[in-house]
Formats: sequence, structure tokens, C-alpha cells
Amino acid sequence: MSATFRRREPDAAVHGRETRRPVAGNARCLRSRPMSDTSPPAANGSDPVSATPVGGGNSFLLTGMTVLPCEGERTFHEVGSVLVVAGVIAAVGSVDEVSHHPAAGSVTTVDRSGHVVLPGLHNAHVHSGLLRGTAESMALWEWLENHVDPAHRALTPEIAEAASWMAYTEGLLGGTTSVLDMWRFMEGSARAAEALGIRATLAPYTADRYDHFESLETNRRLLETHRSIDGGRIQTWVGLEHIFYCSPQMFRDAAALAEEFDTGIHTHSSESIWEVQECQRQYGRRPIEVFYERGILDGPSIIAHGVWLDDREVSICAETSTAITHCPCSNMKLASGPARIGHYRDAGLTVGLGTDGEKENNNLDMFEEMKFASLLHKVSTLDPTVGDPWDILDMATLAGARALGIDDVTGSIEVGKEADLVAVDLRALHFVPVLSGDDFNVPAHLVFTASARDVTDVWVRGRHLVSNGEVATVDVTEVARRAQEAAEELFERRRALDGPTASPASELGAPEHSA
Repeated sequence: MSATFRRREPDAAVHGRETRRPVAGNARCLRSRPMSDTSPPAANGSDPVSATPVGGGNSFLLTGMTVLPCEGERTFHEVGSVLVVAGVIAAVGSVDEVSHHPAAGSVTTVDRSGHVVLPGLHNAHVHSGLLRGTAESMALWEWLENHVDPAHRALTPEIAEAASWMAYTEGLLGGTTSVLDMWRFMEGSARAAEALGIRATLAPYTADRYDHFESLETNRRLLETHRSIDGGRIQTWVGLEHIFYCSPQMFRDAAALAEEFDTGIHTHSSESIWEVQECQRQYGRRPIEVFYERGILDGPSIIAHGVWLDDREVSICAETSTAITHCPCSNMKLASGPARIGHYRDAGLTVGLGTDGEKENNNLDMFEEMKFASLLHKVSTLDPTVGDPWDILDMATLAGARALGIDDVTGSIEVGKEADLVAVDLRALHFVPVLSGDDFNVPAHLVFTASARDVTDVWVRGRHLVSNGEVATVDVTEVARRAQEAAEELFERRRALDGPTASPASELGAPEHSA
């Protein structure tokens, strides 16, 4: 199944548009393409292969574990089962309930006692990259000018592809089954996603004020070849860098391109206070108001960060169904500030969760991201009651899928959806105690205790991509080796660049020591 977007027609009202509502916070608690020569080999030594399409025979019964469907009702099954038939969820419930399904006795049984199974996680804002640990303790715009943008100048298609192999493999090992990646030379990113079996939404970095990014023309070419492949498992959106990297006309052209291909738009906004202030100085409007006027919110759109939205901007996002991706680790590391995620959700915004890139996080662990999303919400509001584990789990699962327009096929464990599942081993010492009944504490363990290293199994469309902590579709050691070589080449190329790299930081006078 592929996600289909329909561009919304504006109503007579100033911002009158259909609104995508998030899962209510007070829900009740119930008990292909051939691989290039640069692609890492598969785990079995053969060439990597594309994921088996839904209906291709991925049938099994997971049983004996706790199940969190994350469907919006805070349902849980303390000892449950999930039946998957041909890659699609056929039944979910207690062991006894699922055992009576006609297909339960004819498929392979997989015992996951001592585990919890939850939907696959959606990393709704990530950048493939190879700068981890090399650009620390800097403000956002200084960091972009001195480290990130020069790396874009030095980037090659081969280096970019190695970075995507690394990012997607790291994410998959930690329970991420879907990524929204903003990167460059993304034909290579598509090859990595195809072979690994992960879901990927590709949004190229585009800009027209600087020549070291993608263009709308290269974005168009990617749309022509990768708009939706493998039944929608991999899709392409229109990507835009920060507002100061792109001309006003580019925004309008991007909106037209998205409408032409019936796809979404992804960009950054309101990540720093200075960005908002500079936007007001240049355009007399705050960033989201500018986006609205330029037309990029007229269809499916996701704003990364959205830290400094005022109430007017929140209303615009709600009324245009514009989703926000919260990136707490990045926002803390770059001292960007705390997004008002509770207010955003209460106002009707869909709020997903993202790690941002490896260079500003410095890992792609969505469990860690959930923990910091909750803790940042608590400390920034001085309210320990916010950041509830169920709400945070929703952001990482169903809300993320909703933002990406794929919640009809994934994001929760429900009958008829594709089997994107993650198993977490709860038998380690750091999970003790695991309690049941009125003391049920598994959601809190997932948000505050678990890490990517606790993931044992990952399925996408019923395909067992990670088994007992090992990736089945690629040689992880080889992925790491090639990424290391690519990173060393990238740094050599960056050192050899002639002259400084132009960026908004120096041209517009961004502060060096504050975000």
C-alpha cells in the first residue's frame, strides 16, 4: 500500500483547513533496484535484496510477551500475542484470544516471553552524516557555518551513500522502522533503505542561495525515479533547508513541485531565537507566517524543531495540519531551547519525534530521544506531571506515522496494518521490577529505562530484519568499515577546500555564542 496525499484547497477563512488531530492525551487505560558496487554486502554474503512485498509469505505468531498496541487508547496486553499473516497484522490480544484465530495454528510460533512488543519507531527528522563527535560546544549558526556547510561542499555521492547505510543500520538496530531523512545524493539513500528493508521518506537538502546543496531540479529527478517505490515503503518529499538558505521564489517553486507530484514538504524552522528575530527583521513576519504566505503549508508538511512558535504560529500549524518534529537532544545540545510540545499537542498539532543528525545528538537512539523528550518537557515547565510515558510513546509511533502520511498502514499494532514491530528484552537488571496489574510499569520502562541496546528483534512488513540483536539484511561490520573510510575521505576533502564557506551566519550576523 502506498500513501496518497491530496493537496488541500484553502477555504474562505484566512487559515481554514482540515486539521489532523493527535491522539488524545487522556485516552483511557485498558487492560528493486540492484545495489551499486559501493553497497555493503548482505549479512549472508550474497547481494542485498529488496524487502519482500506485503503478501509475500511473512507469517508468524508472536506470543508470550507484553504487547503495547499504541493505537491511542492506552491498551496493553500483559501476556499477549500478535498474529501476522502475509506481512499484515491479523490478530492482536491475549494469548487465548489470538490462539482461536483460524490461522494461528498454521504459522510458525515465536516465543518472546520476557519481552515487550510495540510498534516500530518513526524517526521523523534525521540527517545521514559522518561528523559525529567532531563539532562540539557551538551555537547553531556558528556550527552550521564552520562544520556542517563545509562538509556539504566536500560531500560526494559515494560518501553520502555510506552515511545513509550507517544511519539506517544504526536506527534499525535500535527499533527504528521508518526515517524521514534530509540528506544529499539520495539515490544512494534509497539503495540503502531498499536493501535494509527499512521505511524511508527522502527529503533532499535543497537551497538556491548557496551552491553546496541540492536544487529543486535534483529533487525533481529524485521524485521522478523514487516518488514511491516498493509499494510506498520508500517515498520522496520536497526538502528545503533553513529559511535563510532559500529565496522566497524557491519556497513558491517548492510548493508547486510538491503539488505536481502529490507529495509532502519538509523543512527546518524556528530552531533558534535569532532565526525568528532575523526573519521578523527581513520579512516583517515570524517564520511560520512566512511559510504560510509562500504556500508550503498548503499540503502535507513537517517542520523540524519548531522550538519558538508563538500562539499565532501554533494556530496556523493546527489549521493547515502542519506537523512538528520535536528533536529534544539536538535542541538541548545546541542550546536552541525547549519546544512547547504539550501546548502544541493540546492545540491539535501532530507532534512526532526525531533524533536529528548524528552530529548534533550524537546517536540515533529513539528510546533515548523519548526519555529526553519527557525530561525536557518536565524541567522546562517545572511540572513533573507532563511528559507522560504514554504520550511520549505516541509521539514516537502513531503520531510519527501520521505526520508522514502512513498511519493507515503503520504506527500501531492493529488488525489490517502492516507488521512493523519491535521487541524489547525486559529481563535485564536495569528493568527490575517489571510489574503488572494496577502497578503496570512497562510504558515507563520503555521511556525512562530502555535504550537501543535492549532491542532484540525488528520486523518491517512482517520481514524479520533484526533477529536476536543481529541485522539479517546487511553485514554491520562492513557498513561500519565503509562509513569509517568515507568519513576519513570527507575530512580530507573538507580540509582541502579553498576559502571560507558562505553561509547565513556570517552574512546576516548570527551570534556566535548563543542560539
